[in-house]
Amino acid sequence: MTSPLRAGRGGWLLAVRVTPKSSRDAVTGLYAAADGTLSLAVRVAAPPDKGKANRAVIATIAEAAGMPKTSFSIAGGETDRNKVLLVTGNPAGLEALIALNMNTGKES
Repeated sequence: MTSPLRAGRGGWLLAVRVTPKSSRDAVTGLYAAADGTLSLAVRVAAPPDKGKANRAVIATIAEAAGMPKTSFSIAGGETDRNKVLLVTGNPAGLEALIALNMNTGKES
């Protein structure tokens, strides 16, 4: 099983699957696509309007990983539910978050 986090130019790249307009903001596990790739599954209450959901995704992941929001930026999929975030700095908190979700099951 591969990780949704991989090395990239300028930092780490994190694959994320977003569900906007949810009842709450939360990292809900891992999403396995049909091709077998894994993404971190994130639900946000914000609608996909004028970047609100993107900002909520970054805030939710940053809080869950214990990292500053400034460590995250959208590197791809700005208007798609499948996004790639560029993560700068020490990804230890993010790696721990992914490991926890790998051990507790996957969302599909």
